[in-house]
Amino acid sequence: MALYEENDLYLYNSLSRKKEKFNALNAPHLGLYVCGPTVYSEVHLGNCRTFISFDMIFRYLSHLGYKVRYVRNITDAGHLENDADEGEDKISRRARLEQLEPMEIVQNYTLNFHKVLEQFNNIPPSIEPTATGHIVEQIDMIQKIIDAGLAYEKNGSVYFNVAKYNESNNYGELSGRKIEELISGTRELDAQSEKDSPLDFAIWKKASPSHIMRWNSPWSAGFPGWHLECSVMSTKYLGEEFDIHGGGMDLKFPHHECEIAQNQASTGHKGPRYWMHGNMLTLNGQKMSKSTGNTLSPGELFSGETDKLDKGFHPTVARFFMMQAHYGSQLDFSSEALEAAEKGYYRLIGAWNNLQKLIPGEGADFNVEEWQKSCYAAMNDDFNTPILISQLFEAARFINSRGEENSGLSTDDLALLKNTFSIFVFDVLGLEDITHSNQGSGDKLDEVVQILLDLRTQARADRNFSLSDTIRDQLASVGIEVKDGKDGSTFSLKS
Repeated sequence: MALYEENDLYLYNSLSRKKEKFNALNAPHLGLYVCGPTVYSEVHLGNCRTFISFDMIFRYLSHLGYKVRYVRNITDAGHLENDADEGEDKISRRARLEQLEPMEIVQNYTLNFHKVLEQFNNIPPSIEPTATGHIVEQIDMIQKIIDAGLAYEKNGSVYFNVAKYNESNNYGELSGRKIEELISGTRELDAQSEKDSPLDFAIWKKASPSHIMRWNSPWSAGFPGWHLECSVMSTKYLGEEFDIHGGGMDLKFPHHECEIAQNQASTGHKGPRYWMHGNMLTLNGQKMSKSTGNTLSPGELFSGETDKLDKGFHPTVARFFMMQAHYGSQLDFSSEALEAAEKGYYRLIGAWNNLQKLIPGEGADFNVEEWQKSCYAAMNDDFNTPILISQLFEAARFINSRGEENSGLSTDDLALLKNTFSIFVFDVLGLEDITHSNQGSGDKLDEVVQILLDLRTQARADRNFSLSDTIRDQLASVGIEVKDGKDGSTFSLKS
């Protein structure tokens, strides 16, 4: 177990709309479920932010000593084009357009999803179940809801009866919507609709003759409703009650609202005790939208091959940029903001590399234990990464002020500083040190700079100070800072 116990952690519960002290249901075991992607296209940056945020949460909970079972599903069937139970299944539609089997589409975009998250240094979940792998369980849950009198069958499709459910429950409690307002805001049912009410949602849809993906059921050859899979897979792997359910803000209604209703109707429990939602991304101050062309893919972010950015950014720099905002706040992507984050990242990692050279001493006015407590306090306050990062920069300022070697800290305090700095930068925030990799300063670049430093050392030995200063100044002009010490010269990337 880490320094802080579970009852010190507070998180914002979307269900109660307030911060609550977190108490795990069966500590040290902890169940975390996050809604995964519908794999019909390349994962977009907004999705990435959600998964990176919950990766950070997964990392911190694990650091605290919880044995976290992290479940994140893959939606590979049943997600229609809109929330009115109309249109084609998104995967079937893409399969028809590309003239491929639906499972080819699923495979292609699942691999893309995994590749992108790996680039962002995300840890894979404990379990990654698929909708198509749990058709039997979904049929079982539908039958339970029918048996409870909260769903009805029409022409081979099965719909959840929202009005009936609301007689003894509160449909809308998560999103804060009132059923009367929802009813007044819906369009009238047309003559073709099978639903008793516009609020009712499909938990099983009869497949049309042209629908590619279909399974046999007691009601028809068809496919499950999109909302159903998360209720089934979360309860199967985490129990009828579990700790945390996460996802993007855009899923709060209707998807997560429907999950609660399905859970309550089939098990008598709402499922998760804490609901957490990550916020949205904007791009250059505007909503990201395919229709307006204001979009940015992970690949474009990394390569810079887009007119929306001035250059590309390494995935770990982009991750650091996202960590500078609280997971529950809106975040705007722009070249200026990313470039500022890049400078901050190199300053932070530069401090980490400088920290490795420091030796114990005495006389430093830096209380490592109090600083460590401040780091934990930030994370225990609803995973407040911006405050954590500000604390890390406090330590960075101290480290960079210590010159070449003498830390001014006792042996124990220096070890505590190194360990805590490493935990929060690498283990919790999930950043990577790219200053000595092929994608940062680069191994080859390191070798080239070292050749120049060797030439400079020789120039100084020959008392050719003009050449020595020229090499130093030229390196500084491209962002490489040279430092002279008693054991020779070293270099680092300037912020």
